[in-house]
Amino acid sequence: MIKVGESAPDFTLAAHNGGSLSLKSLRGAKVLLWFFVEANTPGCTLEGRGFRDHQSYFDENNIRVVGVSFDSIEDNAAFARRHEFGFPLLSDADHVVAIAYGACAGPEARYPDRVSFLINERGAIERVYDQVDPRDHPARVLADILGV
Repeated sequence: MIKVGESAPDFTLAAHNGGSLSLKSLRGAKVLLWFFVEANTPGCTLEGRGFRDHQSYFDENNIRVVGVSFDSIEDNAAFARRHEFGFPLLSDADHVVAIAYGACAGPEARYPDRVSFLINERGAIERVYDQVDPRDHPARVLADILGV
């Protein structure tokens, strides 16, 4: 798994809204790269809603939330619509990004691990969240950032 202080691997993936998103395009803002197991599962839904419900706090602190899963673009789009997510969900169907970040065991993995990476404005890993509880993960990230 990638470690704090290392450069975040750049990527470009298809987003649920029909476009694509590259990490490089988000330079100048912090990025919370949120790997989620599968769209519309109970834990991922709870976690995603937490990010949605705290969206204004992330925005106020110049943090872009970006979800990544192995789901299809269509499944991610349905997930985002159903729960009114205002952040992009990216499809890493070939597992390349998850492997680069160490967020899955390898190309045969069925799901990515439940892990998030806070990437600073210059593209370096600032924090790794590898012990994620979907019930409080978004609030925990904010508490860390705000120093509460």
